[in-house]
Amino acid sequence: MSKRRNWFCGSEEHRISRRGFLGTAAATAGSMSALNLLREPALAAELKKQDKRVILLWLAGGASQLETWDPKPRRPTGGPFAAIPTSVPGIHISELMPKMARCMDDTAIIRSLNTKDGSHGGAARMMHLGRRDEATVQFPDLGAVLARELGSRDSKVPDNVSFYTATEGRGNAVGQAGFLGARYLPMSLTTNSRPEDLARLESISDLEHKQRHELRELLSNRFIEYRHSNSLRSHNEAYSRVRGLMSSDKLFDISEEPQSIRERYGPSLFAEQCLIARRLVEAGTPFVKVSRAWWDSHGQNFETHLELVSELDHVMSVLLDDLKQRGLLENTMVVTLSEFGRTPQINASLGRDHFASAWSCTLSGCGIKGGMVYGATDEDGQTVKDGEIDAGDLFATIYMALGIDPHSEYYVGSRPIPLVHEEASAVTEVLA
Repeated sequence: MSKRRNWFCGSEEHRISRRGFLGTAAATAGSMSALNLLREPALAAELKKQDKRVILLWLAGGASQLETWDPKPRRPTGGPFAAIPTSVPGIHISELMPKMARCMDDTAIIRSLNTKDGSHGGAARMMHLGRRDEATVQFPDLGAVLARELGSRDSKVPDNVSFYTATEGRGNAVGQAGFLGARYLPMSLTTNSRPEDLARLESISDLEHKQRHELRELLSNRFIEYRHSNSLRSHNEAYSRVRGLMSSDKLFDISEEPQSIRERYGPSLFAEQCLIARRLVEAGTPFVKVSRAWWDSHGQNFETHLELVSELDHVMSVLLDDLKQRGLLENTMVVTLSEFGRTPQINASLGRDHFASAWSCTLSGCGIKGGMVYGATDEDGQTVKDGEIDAGDLFATIYMALGIDPHSEYYVGSRPIPLVHEEASAVTEVLA
């Protein structure tokens, strides 16, 4: 992993700031290659107008499919929790999720992921990039692609925001724009739910700041008038967004929400960051990742999941309801995803270990046919018996649900690179 990428992937040292944003954009602008998506410009513009958004609930460490979306009650691998019926006849989920059971109509469960990588680092990268790394190409992650495809150049809100406050697994929380360039890197919030140093200095008035901005823009435009450089364009584009990004500071302040809304979400950090995510997508941010860590339950798996799944159940159901009541769910997709699941076998510490052979995720909202289950595992959850998919297939499904052709290609130099690996295909059964 390069030094530059580490700096932006959520390290303890990293602090997002206006100056950092500008400095990094300028420093890395030179790495941007000429690239284009092989899609008609008119179609790309139409896609941006549709204001489609994604909120990714990243369950870092690996949530158990058996204690969430694919329970196996009364089986040797099933553990102590029962399965309960949902609002959709025939679909049962863990009894730890009674609130989600009542609102399954908007959610599709995929129970047939086989991603073949049980290491935290490699699996987390694959589930952020949708494919394995190549030695000569640095791929963009899901957030970077969606920031480019769904974001507007003149937007006054950040395109790509990532919350990862916990220390567990933070180094695996990929924030990588790859060949798309630094313009699409996430605003990474690791120590605070509000960006630091985003506000204007008190010693500079708004008028002075605006005049400085206009002078810089004038001089910059004159400089590049007869020059053709992707580096210069990227540099200017980064600076042009500064005033808009500064004005977005209030989006991170949940004190502006009615007390009743804050109480609905609850007081946990995960809940508050999901509320901020709703505020961001409502304002136009295309991609927000909210990470909840400590799912790596090698010991005391059931106590761990009793606490974490109960929180996920409450926060996710409130988030979906909130989006739906505001008319946002139609254009906003909510994804729950981990790097892998947990083993069906229960170990001597009453834990479950890493398991990538047969695990689950969910898709809700935009472009998704809710109230359904795709794929199936065997009676003990050991293998996928129907509808096996990999990370590329999942990404292709997400892109297609959002109206993005997953087999569109970027050009990096003269090399065409599709959004997903060549064998990937969307799960059309879950598309609305």
